[in-house]
Amino acid sequence: MDATFAVAPVDSPQAVESGCFHCGEALPAAPARLRVDGAERVFCCDGCAAAAQWLRDAKLDDYYRLRNGPSTRVTGDDADLALWDREETLAGHARAVPGGRELTLLADGMRCAACAWLIDRALSREPGVLEVAANAVTGRVRIAWDPARTALSAPLRRLLALGYRPYLATGDASERERRAERNRWLLRLGVAGLGAMQAMMFAEALYLDTNATMSHAMRDFLRWIAFLVSTPVVFYAGWPFLAGCARELRHGRLGMDTLVATSTLLAWFASVVETVRGGPQVWYDAAVMFVFLLLVARMLEQRARSLSVARVDALARARPAFALRELEDGTREQVAAAMLAAGDIACVAIGEAVPADGVLLDAEGRFEEALLTGESQAVRKTSGDAVFAGTVCRERPARLRVVATGTATRLAQLAQLVERAQAHRPALARSADRVATGFVMALLAAAVLVYFGWRAHEPSRAFEVTLALLVVSCPCALSLAIPAALAAANGSLAKLGVLPLRADALERLARIDDIVFDKTGTLGDGRPRLERMQVFGDFREAEALRIARALERDSGHPLAQAFRPGIAQATPTSVAEDVVAHPGQGIAGRVDGREWRLGRADFACVGVDDGALWLGNGLRAFARFEVRESERTGAGAALQALRETGVAVHLSSGDAAGAVQRFAARLGIAGARARQAPEDKLAFVRELQREGRHVAMVGDGINDAPVLAGADVSIALGEGAALAQRAADLVLTAPSLARIPAAIALARRTRRVVRQNFAWAIGYNLLALPLAAMGLVTPWLAALGMTLSSLVVTLNALRLARMPADGHDAMDRTEDRA
Repeated sequence: MDATFAVAPVDSPQAVESGCFHCGEALPAAPARLRVDGAERVFCCDGCAAAAQWLRDAKLDDYYRLRNGPSTRVTGDDADLALWDREETLAGHARAVPGGRELTLLADGMRCAACAWLIDRALSREPGVLEVAANAVTGRVRIAWDPARTALSAPLRRLLALGYRPYLATGDASERERRAERNRWLLRLGVAGLGAMQAMMFAEALYLDTNATMSHAMRDFLRWIAFLVSTPVVFYAGWPFLAGCARELRHGRLGMDTLVATSTLLAWFASVVETVRGGPQVWYDAAVMFVFLLLVARMLEQRARSLSVARVDALARARPAFALRELEDGTREQVAAAMLAAGDIACVAIGEAVPADGVLLDAEGRFEEALLTGESQAVRKTSGDAVFAGTVCRERPARLRVVATGTATRLAQLAQLVERAQAHRPALARSADRVATGFVMALLAAAVLVYFGWRAHEPSRAFEVTLALLVVSCPCALSLAIPAALAAANGSLAKLGVLPLRADALERLARIDDIVFDKTGTLGDGRPRLERMQVFGDFREAEALRIARALERDSGHPLAQAFRPGIAQATPTSVAEDVVAHPGQGIAGRVDGREWRLGRADFACVGVDDGALWLGNGLRAFARFEVRESERTGAGAALQALRETGVAVHLSSGDAAGAVQRFAARLGIAGARARQAPEDKLAFVRELQREGRHVAMVGDGINDAPVLAGADVSIALGEGAALAQRAADLVLTAPSLARIPAAIALARRTRRVVRQNFAWAIGYNLLALPLAAMGLVTPWLAALGMTLSSLVVTLNALRLARMPADGHDAMDRTEDRA
């Protein structure tokens, strides 16, 4: 790497005509110069020139001819590479391979195939490197090295010297497993495709021998060749169906895989028997076509499922692998993100992801929360606001005090919620499986009757007709009708910023007629402000604020924010003991050895409820607080969008009548109920349900948990109480309520697609079964018809993977109004 570079004068022609030969950036007044490809080139810095020098000496300068555009500037900042050698960094990401260890990383700056070519060859030359595989599409580099011969930082230093900065690829285990599974399926599909083409070619020769002029030796030769071609297709490419059949039989049920495996093995074994004994007909072509076409349909189904899994993968990869921690003396050190602990101060550079949940220490900052909330615009945060792991720092660097790390972060919790929902099958899908099982049993019985009927009528065609019947009526489309649609829809739902926590949440959301909203923290912006305060007797304001803050310090209710730092920063901090929340009334506890209550007047003291918060001891009033909350941004437009979809909107709040009525009037809500305890809210929902209405409930607080559990479908805000989220069917991760009408539109569109799929599957079978039973369909044509039916269902479901026009339009209209 050591080299001496000539310095071009400021008026050098090369310096004037173009930018840096390596990275394309602007040239300084005195650029470095080096001869490359027989011509003298200029560079913006010694780092880029050193990279070009090394490429020339290593005879890899063909890279400059192959690349599609300029490279990334070589910064030479390798101070953090030593972190890659730490065991705590590698523990959760590297895996043992023969002769060493293997790791997948992201290479920032890898933009084209030439970059991948260069990385492969450059790193492969480093001592101790066993294998390198760079992928320009994904930006990932898989590197295997021998730790006994080299530290990982050594080849990474070479990578950095070429302009590619390495990052740890989080979520690599799932990515690696998914890639291996996809490759296995592609290999099976390739084997099946080649086998199907060859088998059909030999079958065509046999079919065209209509006058029986082919010699028996040639006929038997073609059949044995077809046997050799079809065997790996049936037993390797078709192994997923054979294994699925074995699973279904072990569990004592008949499903789609049972029928597929039965039909394929029947066609193959019968063909083998006919080949051995020299019978009149074989069906190798039907067996291989069946397997090939079903693999195509199964891969499309997996594509639909992967759209919802992609949300989990994106969440898994969002948290960075490294973090910059500030020490007590003001210095900073680069550490693995897993080493951060609550109370640490983390520093986040512009454009980097936040490594842990924390509280912003700077006066102001902007963070992009698109992955967590679906909001495309960066969100402004001020000192004391919560900042979440996985969000991206914008405009200015940020410092934050760490609150939660690892699995305790909101990012990890969202990933867990999505994984839990995906692990459960909805009732609708389970009912479809039961229908398919009954259909298979009925079909097998019908196949027996058809076989014996044709044996009596035309014995030579009995097996062929029965095989065609089994193949043509395989309930693939019936089994795919619901799962494919739900998988695609859940992926789109996640893009909207709505995470389903229950397997059948989408199905129930499509049926709602009424929607009931809580006020505080739901339709309200969740930022109550203490507008006015009144104390009685000789009680001081500072003392009242201190006690109120102590009682509300650990409360999850949105009103608690009115008493937190920023509202009354000057008041000293106290700790309340034996704190008990009384839903719908207030909170009680002991401060400095005295019993206190904060809440409604008839709870905190002997008084008449006037909508304010009162501080008392149960008998006497000491202070009165007036708290105000503005409506959430876009709430009015979201409610109007709901009305346009035919959903009736209600407001049920625990606040006083005056405040609730004023709030409802601003949002155009006719039916508003005030001073509703949790049991009152639940009773109201039950009343609507008795009228035959399907009711959705939207809330965020602990008080809303009972009614969320009792509604037909419940939606909790992601920023609300954990108990409310556990009771909900869906969590709204975005702060905008516009996601709700968009989610309802998507749910209704999903219901239409499911009905279309069912109608197609049933209609196809009603048409195909009689034709096959009458002997009008050959086995290979039956396989084609069955697969086309499955493809129609799957492709129809995949339309939901695109952001639905009606859902997106509803959301766009709502946000435009806001």
